[in-house]
Amino acid sequence: MVQHVEQNLQLMTKRAVKAENSAAKLKQENALLQLQLNDYRRENESLRRGQAASRAAVRQSADLALQNLLGVLTRSRASIKQLASGAESLQLVADVLKSIDRVAEVPEDGQ
Repeated sequence: MVQHVEQNLQLMTKRAVKAENSAAKLKQENALLQLQLNDYRRENESLRRGQAASRAAVRQSADLALQNLLGVLTRSRASIKQLASGAESLQLVADVLKSIDRVAEVPEDGQ
């Protein structure tokens, strides 16, 4: 009976040692996972800040592009107006040249 109790005690001791070792390994794994979790949280926050910065940069680029586009539009309207004015002037010259043969010839002596 004593021998049987001693065997049970040894088995229980082995189980306790095994459980303690297992608990120690789980604590180490838990600590490692906590470190990884903190790293992932920092990385996630960094990515969020980067994403916000990227959105701001895109917004700034879009604003700059819009300003440039509006400037080009303004200048192109002025150029179109100048072109139309020049075309009207050319039309006037063409009309004058067409009617030049209708003008009476002036004698060379001025009379």
